[in-house]
Amino acid sequence: MIRASTPLDPPPEWAVLQRRLFDALDDAWRRFQRRYCRPDGSLHFAGTLPSRDGADDFYEAFFNWPALYFLGGADDLLEASKHHWRGVTRQLTELGLVVDEFERGYDWFHIGESMIFFYAICAADPGDAEFTARAARFADLYLPGSPTGNYDPRLNMIRAPHTGAGGPRPDINEEWQVYGADKHFGGAYGLPLYDLPGIAAWDDLADPVNARRMGQAMQARLGKGDIPVNLAATGLLANAWLLTGDDRYRDWVTTYVRGWIERTEANGGILPDNVGPSGRVGELHGGHWYGGHYGWQWPHGLHTLWQAALLGGLNARLVSGDDGYLGLPRGLLDRVVALGEHREVDGRRRLLVPYRHGPHGWFDLQEPPAAMPLWLWLTSMSAADERRLAELCDADRDVRLFRAKGEDGHERPWWRYLHGDNPDYPQRALAMALDQVEQRVAAIEADDSPIAGRHIHHWQEHNPVVTEVLLQLTTGAPQVVYNGGLYANGVRHLDLDRRRPGLPPDVAALVERVTADQTRIRLVNLSNHATRRLAVLAGAFGEHDFTHARRDGGDAAPARGPAVTVELPPATQLLLDLGTARDVRRPSLTPHRYDIEEAS
Repeated sequence: MIRASTPLDPPPEWAVLQRRLFDALDDAWRRFQRRYCRPDGSLHFAGTLPSRDGADDFYEAFFNWPALYFLGGADDLLEASKHHWRGVTRQLTELGLVVDEFERGYDWFHIGESMIFFYAICAADPGDAEFTARAARFADLYLPGSPTGNYDPRLNMIRAPHTGAGGPRPDINEEWQVYGADKHFGGAYGLPLYDLPGIAAWDDLADPVNARRMGQAMQARLGKGDIPVNLAATGLLANAWLLTGDDRYRDWVTTYVRGWIERTEANGGILPDNVGPSGRVGELHGGHWYGGHYGWQWPHGLHTLWQAALLGGLNARLVSGDDGYLGLPRGLLDRVVALGEHREVDGRRRLLVPYRHGPHGWFDLQEPPAAMPLWLWLTSMSAADERRLAELCDADRDVRLFRAKGEDGHERPWWRYLHGDNPDYPQRALAMALDQVEQRVAAIEADDSPIAGRHIHHWQEHNPVVTEVLLQLTTGAPQVVYNGGLYANGVRHLDLDRRRPGLPPDVAALVERVTADQTRIRLVNLSNHATRRLAVLAGAFGEHDFTHARRDGGDAAPARGPAVTVELPPATQLLLDLGTARDVRRPSLTPHRYDIEEAS
């Protein structure tokens, strides 16, 4: 065990802010719970859900609560998270959206959003037999031979855009049977389909006949076959593999992702967005590789597709150890970057890339998603991926106060910090996160809306838990990919005295540098009277080893193994340079609980 001896004189500002953030968050989730939750764990809701949409919005209200627990949140937060997952699942079962604890049938853009809550519970407590059994049962829904029929092993495709416990679900959202110009969001997205005679512009949908024709065509063409968004389902099976070690789940992930890689290669290197019922790209779209549901043409384009491609590549790489699977998201990124152009945006010269493609070519220029090259680099640690990241994230050091739905968006300044040229990022980012919590708590306290009038987005818009900055600073990992990602990369911490995941009370952690063979982390004990003991794990899934440990810039001592243990006497700090051998162990979630016993 490595024992700290450097005194705090004075305590660093970032450490004080980090512990203040933990305290603020543990107060904030309790306020949310008292305001919006019933004793059985469900949410106060008095409305109706006439559509198949909505299950994700109930789960999203809690999506990052288990992550706060495994970072060091309150002891009772884990059971609270499980209680709300069970309560919401029962509530959604009564509403008809969930069957046997899983979504009846919807697209993986939304199922993925709901599943990150479940995945985080599994990561926080991989020894829970109840949730492990659920993870396996849910993954089985997509294996060959499943009675649901979600997956066609002969064609290596998921049979529909909407799938789940009820099997492939015909068509798409019921409210789109008629798709008219009155859709409040539709004008921004444009036409779902551009090849219907007499419908060339959004205003043409003001004609009721055209609106019905469009709705019928959407049901017939967008509601069948496979789409890239289904790549998010790989997280379901990768999670089950991490918990059980059953290689059936690994094999499904790699096989399914290879299918999309082969389609991309056959399409000249561009990820196609639709596969017809017989397995042919363009079968329902006049032979075009674009036009599918949640595809290049409609509604979000790259915003949806980069997450799907990245999730498929990351999960296949995770279960196989083969960097080649990262070629799927890399190729997607390189393609749109090559089509991009530099323009002045808010007084700065920015690279803008096309997010969508339709009959008239590429359109909808926006900044490329910084999270995509960041995940690629942190996963591969290759020089080429680092160059991609540097080119896309260069010169942006600002920390802006905003709260995105996925609780992300601060990748660029964090990357500059890891790169060594944004030194005050931790203080500014933590202050920003505290402001986010304060604003959400104020909104909760001021909320006098009647239960019957609450929209299904109401709770997620009031969720006061923020974990992006804590993940970055304490573990060296980015915020989870929102549409179905696993909490991956970085280091993990174990409290040896409380025998649970996360930082001990009074302890703050700051990952200062990450390279292919080194992790630098600073640990601080702010307590003036208590000694704290913890273990630092090499990798989110125990997949790495530490090779040596250099403390406070001194000589390196051997430290071979998946963890180093640390003792922090009162009011001390420790700087560790940890040599890292990457991807030398089979990834798994189960070592985390064993390491607590072995290390203590």
